[in-house]
Amino acid sequence: MYQENRVKVGEKIKNLRLAQELTQEDLANRANLTKGFISLLERDLQSPSLDTLLLILNALDTTPAEFFAQEGPEAVVFNPKERVIMEDTAGVTKEVLIAGAQGREVDILMVTMAPGASMEQEEPHYGDECGLVISGRILIYLGDDVYKASKGDAFYYTANKLHWIENKSEKMAKILWISAPPSF
Repeated sequence: MYQENRVKVGEKIKNLRLAQELTQEDLANRANLTKGFISLLERDLQSPSLDTLLLILNALDTTPAEFFAQEGPEAVVFNPKERVIMEDTAGVTKEVLIAGAQGREVDILMVTMAPGASMEQEEPHYGDECGLVISGRILIYLGDDVYKASKGDAFYYTANKLHWIENKSEKMAKILWISAPPSF
């Protein structure tokens, strides 16, 4: 039982190092250690002293509290009952498919647009937006340009211009829409 709950220091250090795209040599240089020591540590063949661990965590821009924080199981599947639905009076319904996207890199929505409906115009902002038209036809406005997209078409744009989406057709439109970083 004790072994199962033990923090795997070497594995966590390796994961943090790889997430920052550092080599073992890069980390060793930052922490003033040897590459060999980092290699042994990551394979859990060597245990660091408290001072050495602090040097490594500092080199990885993390704190002991963050490093030793207990993580619960990561949610992978999200039930439709967990979704957040936002409706507006203009005939646009946005269904947030992954609840709690604030801590994530992307936001994914199912957008349903009534005939003649238009999403609110968004001012230029940092990020990218993309999607897949599941049904219907839409117009995508990016600054002075307008693009048509129909069922089966995918779209992608950088959100650095005034932008919005409109359904000028006589049928409902449904879009799987993704934005990074999350905007909802």
